[in-house]
Amino acid sequence: MADDDEKALLLRFRIGQRIHAAGNPQRTGTVCYVGPVDGHAGEWIGVDWDDDEGKHDGSVNGVRYFSARGERSASLVRPKNLSAGISLIDALYTRYRSDTTTTKEEEDEMYVHSMSNKRVQIQLVGKHKVEEKLKRLDEICSMSTAYLGVSSVGSSHEITALVPKLKELDLTGNLLSKWQDITSICKALPALEVINLTRNFLEDEIGVAELSLLDRIRVLVLNNCDVTWEQVEKLKPSLESIEELHLMANNLQSIVPSPPPTKFVEGFDSLRLLSLEYNFIDDWDEVVKLCHLRSLEQLHLNNNNLKRIYYPANPTSLDSTKIDSRCDRAFKNLQCLLLGSNQIEDLASIDSLNFFPNLLDVRLSGNPIDDPAKGGVPRFALIARLGKIKILNGSEVTSRERRESEIRYVRLVMAKMQAENLAEIEQLHPRFSELKLLHGIDDEKPATGTAGPQKMSAGLLCITLKCVGPSMGEKLPLTKKLPPNTTVGRLKALCESFFKLKGIRPRLFIQEEGSPLPQFLDDDMASLLDLGFDSEATILVDEESS
Repeated sequence: MADDDEKALLLRFRIGQRIHAAGNPQRTGTVCYVGPVDGHAGEWIGVDWDDDEGKHDGSVNGVRYFSARGERSASLVRPKNLSAGISLIDALYTRYRSDTTTTKEEEDEMYVHSMSNKRVQIQLVGKHKVEEKLKRLDEICSMSTAYLGVSSVGSSHEITALVPKLKELDLTGNLLSKWQDITSICKALPALEVINLTRNFLEDEIGVAELSLLDRIRVLVLNNCDVTWEQVEKLKPSLESIEELHLMANNLQSIVPSPPPTKFVEGFDSLRLLSLEYNFIDDWDEVVKLCHLRSLEQLHLNNNNLKRIYYPANPTSLDSTKIDSRCDRAFKNLQCLLLGSNQIEDLASIDSLNFFPNLLDVRLSGNPIDDPAKGGVPRFALIARLGKIKILNGSEVTSRERRESEIRYVRLVMAKMQAENLAEIEQLHPRFSELKLLHGIDDEKPATGTAGPQKMSAGLLCITLKCVGPSMGEKLPLTKKLPPNTTVGRLKALCESFFKLKGIRPRLFIQEEGSPLPQFLDDDMASLLDLGFDSEATILVDEESS
């Protein structure tokens, strides 16, 4: 009888099937082998675990049973230790019905001990309201069955009757592997608009006839699903209403428009947001293939491997050889471009963002160009170079911050003009002349040698100094008027005198509006003018660590 039970259990598993460890729906994997194992009785299931926490690579004692993704991501497991999952209808009942009521015995066990060690009964505030609401599942619009081991749909008619108004369904971390099941869910839920399939590994086979049921979906989340762009193209005809498409962490490196030899991605006429974060895209040419998505407003590319960017219709681009006649008004409705934690390190890439017609929100944090310690530039310089940006790295660029940043930037550039010719300046700083004219800054270069001060440096700068070092004690901030040619080293000496810092070597930081961290002033020979300081700057005075 036991053998019969084991055989019946074995029949529940097939190669390619998604499963989870018995009793632990969050530990998921893929069946890669079903059969005997040398030296061991009975039948075994070979599993390649998603968490890579196995015992081998599919080979045991010199016998290869299957090939796993990692060196230790696989294991051979008895069928009784695995679960083939449950149906969606069972998962809905499990999460929203079975735990909503408590017996008197269970409520008697809900207590805490007071300070005098007396047992105090717990009363669940709003418990009855919650229970009443969950009894009326037909009114609920949003549900989650995340990590419940859903592997099939169950009775479509029962689902429709249970949650007819459901608009949002989170299926994260389940065992769904067939698009047929997804379309069955959409058929059973006529009001469904948002579906999250994160960590469900769907098979490549996509039946076009069935996918017409996806045409009501507005938001589709396919994060960490091993989805290829070829699969996305197969889905495209069915996603007529799609407004948000999330494809994070799918190991994507290239974007392949269909049918070949089409160069640009077409269709997706309603798509406003596309997330490609945490992939392996390293060539901006791949991103340019998206430039004709006419409704695209947000493009999320954080945590890829991009090194440079360019605007495809910019005739002065260093990549002008790649300009296509069809790139006119490329990315015409793009307002938000997230490029955080890539490898962007050149200013030409930053300057190219000015050519995007409607770009207002940019994220560059985590790139070398945004880190002065890695040869990048500070926030004020990025703001000055990006003329239309209203949000930088998630922080609003106020009109005051923009004005101060642009003036400081122009002064910094003018200080360098002694060593560089004007043509070079114009090439390296495309907005320099525009900003100089905009803010009415004198056109003369700073004088060299011992000549008298020019107009730009004639006025003193009003600098506020604040002590923040733990050993400095409480000292009131000081506001001082200093010549623009005061060096960082000289300012350190003045701070020692102003604040009577005996035996303390100060370190200086510039505190900039909107910048998350103060910028360390590490060049003692640089003057306030060289650094582009304006009046009303605030400098934090810290102490060197021992």
